[in-house]
Amino acid sequence: MTHRVEFPKQESGKFYMCEGGTETEVMYKHGFDFPYFAVFELLKNPKAVSKLKQMYEQYFSAVSEYNMSALVGGLDYRASPDWGRKLGYSDRELADINHECIEFIRKTASPFSGEINETLIQGLIGPRGDAYGKGGNINAEEAQEYHSVQLSTLKEADVDLVTAITFNNIEESIGVARAAKEIGLPLCISLSLDSSSRLNSGPSLGEAISAIDERTDSSVDFYMINCVHPLEYEPAFENENWMKRIRGVRPNASAMDKISLCKIGHLEDGDPVALGEQVGGLMKRHSHMDIFGGCCGTWDKHLKEIAKNVI
Repeated sequence: MTHRVEFPKQESGKFYMCEGGTETEVMYKHGFDFPYFAVFELLKNPKAVSKLKQMYEQYFSAVSEYNMSALVGGLDYRASPDWGRKLGYSDRELADINHECIEFIRKTASPFSGEINETLIQGLIGPRGDAYGKGGNINAEEAQEYHSVQLSTLKEADVDLVTAITFNNIEESIGVARAAKEIGLPLCISLSLDSSSRLNSGPSLGEAISAIDERTDSSVDFYMINCVHPLEYEPAFENENWMKRIRGVRPNASAMDKISLCKIGHLEDGDPVALGEQVGGLMKRHSHMDIFGGCCGTWDKHLKEIAKNVI
């Protein structure tokens, strides 16, 4: 089995579409509950698997409709050691569930192989702690050791990319970047910002990307921004060299504070048309960006509106 060692470079006129906010869609719209935001637990529930399959079919149909390339992940965000132990998984069982997550995506994508020019599978790695906290006291060495476990499994699963998603801590980002380089997997780090347009741990977006690159020899293939509304990420963007390292965004549907979104108990899908215009405008102003998707509150209708404004 061969492994991709570098993610494809940008090509003129080619755009990648990621999925939307899987967890919020299946939980709040379709009524399936799961502990610790570990959506992979739903693979034990045949009704939930059927609904997830239907959701991803909607996503792949949107990719096909707008002649995009698919960059798709979905269920393995919390499939790392600490979260696995909270759910009672052994090391072997945790590795198996990572493989099941990737295999679910592959099987669901297969019928669309004749409609979509390119489908790339990404493994999703979440932070060790609370994504909406400050990242705890983890240092780069601890993060490298911790995330190596899931990264090694995802390499066995032959993913095309790993995205460390909803990260907001420089040290943890450095650790996962070093681990990915050592294991031999292309890596995207997708950073999350708060309402002050900074990482929740304090640094500005430019400070974070510059520090991570400096301490990893720029081994991260590229960066993205996720779990952030355009009103939050736009003030963070500057006309600096580090901006060229960001290839796209996966915004929330709503500008509502993230903690509030977690507590309201229903899907807040904002204004899909306005979101599409905002993301499309961003990608036209920064023509080096070629990857988009969604986060909390988004799914196919948001992705379609974004696509209309990107192509």
